Amino acid sequence: MMSRFRQESVERVKEATDIVEVVSAYTDLRRSGARFTGLCPFHDERTPSFSVDPQEKLYHCFGCEVGGDVIRFVEEKEGLPFADAVETLAERYGVELEREQEDPRAEELRKKRARLSELLERTAGFYATFLREAPQAARAREYLAARGLGEEVLEEFGVGCAPGTWHTVLTRGQQAGYSMGEIEAAGLILRSQKGSGHYDRFRSRIVFPIRDARGRVQGFGARALLPDQQPKYVNSPESEHYRKRRTLYGIERARREIAKAGRAVVVEGYTDVLACHQAQIRDAVAVMGTAITPEQVKLLSAYAEEAVLALDADRAGREAMLRAQGVASGKRLRLRVARMPAGKDPADLLAGGDGASATAFREAIEAAEDLPVFHVRMLLDDADTSSPSGRDRGLDEVVGVIAAMPDSITREELMREVGDRLDADPGLVSRRVAGARRTETAGSSTPEAEPGRVAAPRPLSGRAQREMYLLAMCVRLPAEGRGYVERLADEHFSSPVAARARAWLRDHLDEPTQGLSRDDHELVAYVTQVKMYSEREPASPEAMELNFLELEKARLDDQIAAVEANGGEPPVELQRRRAELTERIARAHS
Repeated sequence: MMSRFRQESVERVKEATDIVEVVSAYTDLRRSGARFTGLCPFHDERTPSFSVDPQEKLYHCFGCEVGGDVIRFVEEKEGLPFADAVETLAERYGVELEREQEDPRAEELRKKRARLSELLERTAGFYATFLREAPQAARAREYLAARGLGEEVLEEFGVGCAPGTWHTVLTRGQQAGYSMGEIEAAGLILRSQKGSGHYDRFRSRIVFPIRDARGRVQGFGARALLPDQQPKYVNSPESEHYRKRRTLYGIERARREIAKAGRAVVVEGYTDVLACHQAQIRDAVAVMGTAITPEQVKLLSAYAEEAVLALDADRAGREAMLRAQGVASGKRLRLRVARMPAGKDPADLLAGGDGASATAFREAIEAAEDLPVFHVRMLLDDADTSSPSGRDRGLDEVVGVIAAMPDSITREELMREVGDRLDADPGLVSRRVAGARRTETAGSSTPEAEPGRVAAPRPLSGRAQREMYLLAMCVRLPAEGRGYVERLADEHFSSPVAARARAWLRDHLDEPTQGLSRDDHELVAYVTQVKMYSEREPASPEAMELNFLELEKARLDDQIAAVEANGGEPPVELQRRRAELTERIARAHS
């Protein structure tokens, strides 16, 4: 039997809640007689059609027809299930909740989780106090001050410091009445390799409490303080209580501002978030790494229609933004990219005391490009424009991205930009894009996203599509596919992750997703996409051979381009093999 709140408790929560206060966190309200009105927080409008009844604790929009009570409002705007919405309001307004009779096992599990939450909260408080007061935390205070982070923002986010001793948290936890098993389940201690005892997981580290949207501590991220300390960052272990991929650092502080602005600023790390909030950019959250996950996209989608990615400008950050395009495909979250200065992250720009840099960061956020535009310009930046073959490859890479864009002025201007930068006739660019769109309409492009599923990254370039389709056909027809997986080499692939996927499939063709390391998010995503394609796309030995020939020709093109880029003349044998491949491909198409 599922645990439920007594109806009397739910009614007490509704009675105690100030609905005007709750709704005002998302839109400005003005009194109009006995009610309050404002712009609807659920859809874009210029004339207020949203009405709140403070007596009945109800809301209604006469434009989009949404409505309900205050609990429903919290469910919708904060992306919470009913029970969490009730608990959130009960905590905020000091209402004690009573439950119906529940299954003893469910009650035991709930109490266990509550104990762990309490332990994590107590530990976070200890770390924060240690940072503020302990002489041993002087190095941590100096580091944070050097990053331009003030005491106010550190206290707001509960930033702390873990002592360098081995058993402080363990001893304090036991003294507070927690068992060794509970402290270990909370991820605060580790068992020694010899199995003879336990010691604190976090030592001599700056500690960042990671909270859920309701502000409950789920775990910790910890940065090394000592010069030779490895690894640089340590996180709480994955558990039922804490899942990094489902969490956004700072969401508990940013969610209302995100909902009110309809936008989230997504940065990479803990100090980036602190610097943003200190600079009054209150809609900033961090992915705690470079890879945004489907769960994080879903979490953001509950609050906003748009996310601006302000990740580091290095290659890893750029590739992470492109991976986000696939993760968000099919979702309602619009992704934009803020171009960051090379070698700088948001914390550097905002917390360094450089007013001009801080202004530049804000301007970059406001001038963020739609992700497809960023993608095309990145491909153009990387294109070899010194030779006709290099420009051809550049055009081949960008047409799929442009073809997937809706008809718009942005798309038309982007095609003109491609023509200018590749020194190509605008008509050629237009014809290539139109051809790619016809192919997409015919059903040979990336499948449409299905509700509740993570779509494969799109758009893909023509070469990247061939790579993925060939691997997918190898999975679908493993008897024939094994030979192709062996014949393929890293040089056949346009991205490192595709080459890694081929290496993985060489030994896992029958069960491609089994045994994948969950830590390698990029490989997991790519192999999962391959598996999805294999279940939905047709396959035949003839198609496999044709795709292989196309990839072999692309490999030879790369070799020829490399020779030409160095001012050399491609060997006759290389040109002869390319000509033979071109003829074989033409025969296969005829």
